[in-house]
Amino acid sequence: MTRWNTSHIPDQTGRAVVVTGANSGLGYVTARELARRGARVVLACRSAERGGAALARLRSEVPAAEAEFRPLDLADLASVRQFADDLDDFCGDRLDLLINNAGVMALPQRTTADGFEMQFGTNHLGHFALTGMLLPKLLATPGARIVTVSSMLHALANVDLDDLNSTRSYHRWIAYGRSKSANLLFTHELTRRLAAAGSQIVAAAAHPGYAHTNLQTAGVRMEGRRSAERVVELGNRLIAQSADGGALGTLCAATAPHMRSDAFIGPRNGLRGAPARSFRAPWTLKDSTAARLWTASEELTKVRYDFTAPGA
Repeated sequence: MTRWNTSHIPDQTGRAVVVTGANSGLGYVTARELARRGARVVLACRSAERGGAALARLRSEVPAAEAEFRPLDLADLASVRQFADDLDDFCGDRLDLLINNAGVMALPQRTTADGFEMQFGTNHLGHFALTGMLLPKLLATPGARIVTVSSMLHALANVDLDDLNSTRSYHRWIAYGRSKSANLLFTHELTRRLAAAGSQIVAAAAHPGYAHTNLQTAGVRMEGRRSAERVVELGNRLIAQSADGGALGTLCAATAPHMRSDAFIGPRNGLRGAPARSFRAPWTLKDSTAARLWTASEELTKVRYDFTAPGA
């Protein structure tokens, strides 16, 4: 792969795009660059205040942008369903690109509105449900893609199929690694099911390496650990690449021609740099684990995927 950058993004005019967690960081950069190339973009964000501010910022940076904010809380399945139900007036029966970007990292133990461990519930189950609810629109759209943002820290832990919600024991970083492994297992099984259904949708995954965003400080800030927050902020300044750099993997997976399903795209050296094929832990390619996680995710969310193309 050449040293890919935003100048390689093809024209996106007329394409309808949803980016979750688009109020800041990687999600904002992803939405902005797709809008800059002509896409119609929904900024799907939990906070109305931050989402509105992000929309105003985007329109100031890209005056011709076709963009709007829609509320979406991935930690609440009722919010996910409401978002999906309300999307018809934006894109009708078609959706070209879904970017499953939003996430939380290394939080103190918390649960979602539906009682799931917060990191697994937000990072995986919320996006699993959203993708399933929007799948008919994606199936109806030639050239559609689904990109799910994982992390190089997926290598910390495989999913525990016997304790998906970390009820037996909880370690914030292990729970985060499990949720990011779940993202990759989801992409792997989604790829298999799409192929079995004869669909041409590309389902790929990406990661930002070490990018300077608000994600790293959220957990320690919630606990009031100011000294730890300062250490993280120092690391961000000294080591991390910018959010603009971190979003390149997502943008590449979303728009580069001939992208393969189940590809995992991230910085060339793992932490920073131009996008390239990325290392992924062997367990994220295990068919049996991916299939069992899929079945459990359907049971937990009550979302069943229908791979029948509309009108077929």
